[in-house]
Amino acid sequence: MVTIKEVAKHAGVSVATVSRALNKNGYVSEEARKKVETAIKDLKYYPNEVARSLFQKTSKMIGLLLPDISNPYFPLLMKGIEESARANGYSVILGNVEEGSDLGENYMTLFAQQNVAGVLSAVEGTLSHEHAMPIVMLDRVLEEDDFAVYTNDVKGGKLAAQAVMDRDPGNVLIIAGPKSVPGAIDRLIGILSVLNPTDVKYQIYETNSYTIEEAEETAKNIFMKYKRINSVIASNDLYALAVMKEAQQKGLHIPRDIQVIGYDDIPFSQLVYPGLTTISQPAFKLGYQAADLLVSRIRKNKVEEKRIKLDPKLILRDSLREKTESEEK
Repeated sequence: MVTIKEVAKHAGVSVATVSRALNKNGYVSEEARKKVETAIKDLKYYPNEVARSLFQKTSKMIGLLLPDISNPYFPLLMKGIEESARANGYSVILGNVEEGSDLGENYMTLFAQQNVAGVLSAVEGTLSHEHAMPIVMLDRVLEEDDFAVYTNDVKGGKLAAQAVMDRDPGNVLIIAGPKSVPGAIDRLIGILSVLNPTDVKYQIYETNSYTIEEAEETAKNIFMKYKRINSVIASNDLYALAVMKEAQQKGLHIPRDIQVIGYDDIPFSQLVYPGLTTISQPAFKLGYQAADLLVSRIRKNKVEEKRIKLDPKLILRDSLREKTESEEK
């Protein structure tokens, strides 16, 4: 196995120079840096990350906590995180925390044992853990979280409700997300801020999680409990897709008999027929900027904006009715 001393000898520089070049810490002339890079390629040198992390009490790894990797939204988030981390010389360790479990605590302990440089978390309660590593919250963010990147879900809720209101809403059913998820509460606030000033009739169906299993069960329960639904505003695309599937199995036409709007814009939403109208969260950008913010914290760079709020947008497809002429005017 090639050592750092051999790299230094091949490059004609000191071991300290090679170390500074590898860690991007301290001054290294451009000429020396190129010599080190050439020597690394020639000798096929790979730094011993385990030894380096033990010596420096940190590593080139970032911990990532996600609440449910089976939800198609979170891989989109992770894609942005990994691209940013890779560009900054870091690798990502994933901790899949099942909804409602205490696995987050176990993963935080594991991350500390592995000397991860920092943690990105979409799991509530992460900041309650007694660990010195820098943390950035993303997606599921509380008001007290100092460093965070998230979507303006109040605005997203407003966009969803207004899109339905513009298209002969009739009797509206709101599928509200779990009360434990801050973004779900904000979406509902946005929806109600549009519906309440009108005379539109609506009902709220509360859910406990964002899992596929509950989405399917919820869709079945909805059509047994509510006999006259003309519009559904779902808290995420999984619920919206489950409702569309159940409606079509019952012989209902979408969007003539029932129109549906989701939230997230997961890839499947444009592959189904009819295509699902949804509120698009900038998942990739959210993940990328969260990782950038964490790296800035790790490197102790000055952070201009600690809390970054990104705007969602309406993606119109075929699951909503057309606007009437009077509405268009």
